Amino acid sequence: MFALGAPPPANAADVSPTLVAAAKKEGRVVLYTPLIVDQVVRPLAAAFRAKYGIPVDYARMDSDSVVLKILNESRAGHGGADVFTTTLGLEALIAAKSIRKFQSVSAAELPAGYKDPNGYWASVRLHVFGPAVNTDLVKPADRPKTYNDLLDPKWTGKMVWRRNDLTGAGGFVGNVLMSMGEEKGMEYLRKLARQKIISVSISDRALLDQVIAGEYAMTIVVTNHNVEISRQQGAPVAWIPLEPAMMSSEQMGLTALAPHPNAGLLFLEYALSREGQTVFQKAGYIPSHPAVPPLDPKLVPSTGGFKVNLITPEIVEKNRKHWDDVAQQLFR
Repeated sequence: MFALGAPPPANAADVSPTLVAAAKKEGRVVLYTPLIVDQVVRPLAAAFRAKYGIPVDYARMDSDSVVLKILNESRAGHGGADVFTTTLGLEALIAAKSIRKFQSVSAAELPAGYKDPNGYWASVRLHVFGPAVNTDLVKPADRPKTYNDLLDPKWTGKMVWRRNDLTGAGGFVGNVLMSMGEEKGMEYLRKLARQKIISVSISDRALLDQVIAGEYAMTIVVTNHNVEISRQQGAPVAWIPLEPAMMSSEQMGLTALAPHPNAGLLFLEYALSREGQTVFQKAGYIPSHPAVPPLDPKLVPSTGGFKVNLITPEIVEKNRKHWDDVAQQLFR
């Protein structure tokens, strides 16, 4: 058994009876996450409890709030969460020693770009971003097929994105600069700025709902899995895989001051396992595990036949301020 208050040793990542017994003795697991509760958090917690008999307490907040809460609790010397997910801020957590390394048999099955080589995080699901159109307002022949098509005067004042955000203007800027290079990319972005893109401060899901409602003809940055969920429900919307699309992930990790370190590790193993990834699949998300495809194979590059730029946490940390500054300068 592990010493009270100490994290399990590295080889405890093997999903063994010892780890399960230690997790059950701790009695519960606490998760901080921006994941949507009804869509995936409750189903994942229920599946984990059904398998191991361990309840999951969870608090939902956006990624910035997840990071800030973990940092504040770490500074206070009192951990609240055992396990967390976020799309931003991992480097700050690592620098503050607020999260800990782990070894995971489930994470070992992920491709290299979907996990941290230093062992601080692993991707629990993927995001692919691109334009989406209201199909009642934009017929197939009129839909953009390349980034240059977004410069057509017919789109002036008719496109929308999220304001200065990695999942909006900032991410679009980053994808363009990574794809075209700084000089050509900035030249393109200056031309795009003349298109008078509408900027809104709402969630990815809320923006998509406004496109579906016909308030906007097209958004040029939105998660393709949310588009597909809505399309399957009969909404007049279609995703357009302009190449290269931007792909990022939601990362999962373990806190350094976890009150239930073994339960947290066991939950992480389950969420990253093929069994746990099917919960994300059924929720309409894009699982990170290569053996668990999304419900619509067209949503990922390997089976959808399109190219992507994979934006890892390290790339975000290095470039996000520059991307946001460019977006603020050109598209304010």
